[in-house]
Amino acid sequence: MHTLFNLSNRVALVTGGNKGLGRAMAGGLAKAGADVFIASRNEDELKQACKEIESESRQRCEYSVVDVGVRADIDRLGREVLAKYGKVDILINNAGMNSPQAIDEVTDEVWDRMLEVNLTSVMSLTRAMVPSMKARRWGRVIHISSIMGRVSKEARNAYSTTKTALQGLARASALDLGPFGITVNCLAPGPFLTDMPMLMLSEADKKAFEDRTALGRWAQPDELIGPMLLLASEEGGYITGQTIYVDGGYTANSSADRKYALDRTRRAVDIAREIGTKNLVLWLAREGTYIREAKDAITAVGRLLDAFNAILEHDP
Repeated sequence: MHTLFNLSNRVALVTGGNKGLGRAMAGGLAKAGADVFIASRNEDELKQACKEIESESRQRCEYSVVDVGVRADIDRLGREVLAKYGKVDILINNAGMNSPQAIDEVTDEVWDRMLEVNLTSVMSLTRAMVPSMKARRWGRVIHISSIMGRVSKEARNAYSTTKTALQGLARASALDLGPFGITVNCLAPGPFLTDMPMLMLSEADKKAFEDRTALGRWAQPDELIGPMLLLASEEGGYITGQTIYVDGGYTANSSADRKYALDRTRRAVDIAREIGTKNLVLWLAREGTYIREAKDAITAVGRLLDAFNAILEHDP
């Protein structure tokens, strides 16, 4: 009897496989029967992850210490995994970074590093692994994007750029590689309980992410395994060029956008009452409303305040 999502005799390479989502996916691949190769910058974490994966699954696990932001390391990684396993059937481009900066504060160093880690490394490693997949006329390439490739948040300029670009890369590569039996897709996780968001977000931000999901909670890393196995297996063979959002309904929630807009409106009304419409214009400008003519804006804001108050009376 055929077993669904059976990856026996497959080899999977997972970048950032030492912890978080990468560790969860590497473990899930091994439990489905694949031998795995994981890579990251932290050797101690890689050793521990491989030890656990082999114990849990009885599958082979190898690792390499790699900085995906260094192109020579990407080239070496490709050579190492092919030397040890002879092939790669499944490539999961998971490694990434985030360093929030407002658009007028973005440094060249952070921008270049984030593009190299989050985007260029994905192209480079995919380029290196694809020839052996083409030769066998079978392969699965999965890029880990993000909900920030579709929506965004203040100061996520470089991060959202790279995560959106991964989705475009997957669409184009899917057309290149489809004739060779290779699928290319993205997974776009929403709020997952991993180190990066837990260290970066304020408690208020964490609560806001939770509240926007339809399920009212953050996800555990293991909850990405199922969608990943679908895309990595025979069962996902007719899915390519797609982005699958695994976000608990986060991107489906337009009511959260409306709530945010109403909250900003209430804030505008409060400020107007406190400091007057002239200073409200300056505040709106800082919030991203571009005012060409202050005189006309003040008149317009005065009219809007009456309308806003009427709306708030009916939608508290």
